[in-house]
Amino acid sequence: MAFGRRRQAEEPAKEPELTDEQADEAAEAETPDDAAPGGQEGGQEGGPWDSEESFPDLQRLDFGSMQVPVAPGLGFQVNFEATEVDEEGNPLDGRPVAVLVQYEESAMQLQAFAAPKRSGIWADVRRETAKDIEEEAQGQTQEGEGPFGPELVAMVPAALTEEVLAEMPDEVKEQIPAEFIEQGWAPQLIRFIGVDGPRWFLQAVVQGAAIEDEEQWQVLEDVFRNIVVVRGESPMPPRDLLPLEIPKEFSEAGEDEGDEGVETFNPFERGPEITEVR
Repeated sequence: MAFGRRRQAEEPAKEPELTDEQADEAAEAETPDDAAPGGQEGGQEGGPWDSEESFPDLQRLDFGSMQVPVAPGLGFQVNFEATEVDEEGNPLDGRPVAVLVQYEESAMQLQAFAAPKRSGIWADVRRETAKDIEEEAQGQTQEGEGPFGPELVAMVPAALTEEVLAEMPDEVKEQIPAEFIEQGWAPQLIRFIGVDGPRWFLQAVVQGAAIEDEEQWQVLEDVFRNIVVVRGESPMPPRDLLPLEIPKEFSEAGEDEGDEGVETFNPFERGPEITEVR
C-alpha cells in the first residue's frame, strides 16, 4: 500500500553536487579526529559490511553495489525506474533502483547511496523523512533506538481504494476491519532503518508483519546485518544511488530448481508497494 504522493524508489533529497573529495574536505573541519569513519551511529557490532572489511562467508546474491544474503523462504524482486517511455507513457527501458526482500507477510526494501567519507547522512535523511511523512502524508513519526542505532517508525494512512482491494488476496482482505474499508484507508506502520558506512549509506524500509512479529523481523534483521556494500572507487556526489546490477541467478532460476527463493521477474510488473526514503 502507498500513502500520499507515491514515489518510485526515490533517492534521498540531494545536497549540492559535490564529489566525495569535496564533501570530505568540508566535513573534515567539523569532524573530530577520533570520530568513527562513515559517521556510524549507535556503535552496532558486525554488519552491514563494507567490501573492504573481513565479513562472514555466506551465500549472497550479487546486485553490484550490494551483496544480499540468501536464506530459505526469502523472495527477491528488483524495482525499476523508467528511463524511457512511449507516447502513451508506457515504460520501454529503465534502471534498477532498489532490491525488495520478501519473507512471508513482510517486505524490506534496500538501497545504497554514496556518502562523504567522514560524515554520515542518516541523521539528515531521518529528519527529512519524518518531515515529509508528517507534512505530506499526514502521518505520525517517532524515533527510537534499534539494533543498528537510531531508526524511525511511521504511522501513515494507507489508501484502501477499490483498485487496491481488488488486487489484494482474499485472506488479507478478510483481516481488514470493516470500519477501515468503509472510511477508505487504514493505518499502516513503516520502519525506516539506516546505517552510515565508509563513503556509503545503506537504508532499509520495512513493511508488513515484521513490524510487530519478532520471528519475521529476525529473518529480515539477519539479512540486513549480513549485507556487503561495494562502494567502488568512482567519485560520486553524496546521496547518488549506487548502481545496481541483476544477479545471474535471476535468469537461471527457471532452469535450476536448486535456486529456491530466487524469483524471476518482469522489471515493470507491479509488485508489492513500499514507501521509499526521499
